[in-house]
Amino acid sequence: MTPDDLVDFCLSLPQAIETFPFGEETSVFKTSGNGKIFALSALAAEPLAVSLKCDPEEGRALREELPEQITPGYHLNKKHWITIVPGGPVDDDLVRQLLRDSHALVRPKVPRAPES
Repeated sequence: MTPDDLVDFCLSLPQAIETFPFGEETSVFKTSGNGKIFALSALAAEPLAVSLKCDPEEGRALREELPEQITPGYHLNKKHWITIVPGGPVDDDLVRQLLRDSHALVRPKVPRAPES
């Protein structure tokens, strides 16, 4: 996954926007509906890494399974965030699925239509 692929995928998710609250070097992806962050990445860094929100149990399992590529969130809550280095056993499909899951954890809930 290239930095451009990461940006394109994140922005393809519903209500996703890219912001730069920590400076030009860090892309922060959040939902426009509630402003909650679902992913962060220093896109120019080598190697590329992305931090994202994750269910605590799933995050723990992923870190145990792939300890070199998936670590506790860098400068984030270690229980709810993981940092991923795409490539090798962490293929693009897994990265995209984890980004979708992260987005789903923070996206604004759609109110149910009142029942008639």
